[in-house]
Amino acid sequence: AMISSVDQSVCRVRERLEQLGIQGHTAIFFTSDNGGLELRQITDNGVIRAGKGSAYEGGVRVPFIAMIPGVTPAGAVSDVPVIGMDLYATLLDLAGQTVIENDGKNLLPYLRSGDTPIERSTIFWHYPHYHPGGATPYSAMRKGDYKLIEFFESKTLELYDLSSDIGEEHELSDAQPELTRQLYEELKAWRDEVDAQYPSENPDFIDDLNE
Repeated sequence: AMISSVDQSVCRVRERLEQLGIQGHTAIFFTSDNGGLELRQITDNGVIRAGKGSAYEGGVRVPFIAMIPGVTPAGAVSDVPVIGMDLYATLLDLAGQTVIENDGKNLLPYLRSGDTPIERSTIFWHYPHYHPGGATPYSAMRKGDYKLIEFFESKTLELYDLSSDIGEEHELSDAQPELTRQLYEELKAWRDEVDAQYPSENPDFIDDLNE
């Protein structure tokens, strides 16, 4: 029902743009803030692991669709990873303003050509919270095809090669300790750079299960 309603709403927006005669210079971006909610089996994320709130691909891998008249060719498909923060720099460029890049990158040169590289080697996530779906606080990064996750509660690291294991079934930190160490040092350095907030224990927590 939600997918059907969103589809209808997007159609209404596009029809209104045409009625106003501004569809030729209006950019449309369509994406999501998280993967499908697997709680209560509402959605099916296929082979990718877990869902909304999770550090795994089921929680963070979502579609990103851009339709920019005169920029994006119809039907073009890309597997280059982007992140929601890229929209800020991209919209600044579209509006003719000074582009400001930090964790977000300007996608417009890439969207125009399809082969202009995005000057970024690593994407980071930081989620120092619990989620009703069961996810626990974590930090994560993706560099190339490798993805490293640090779970704060269990104080464990997990490493996956997404090029051969999109379902994140084969954990590689023991098999590749040096790569794990290198990525972890990069993740910690990024957190220091952005002054990331860390989870802390609740001194008033009461464990009802053990009372």
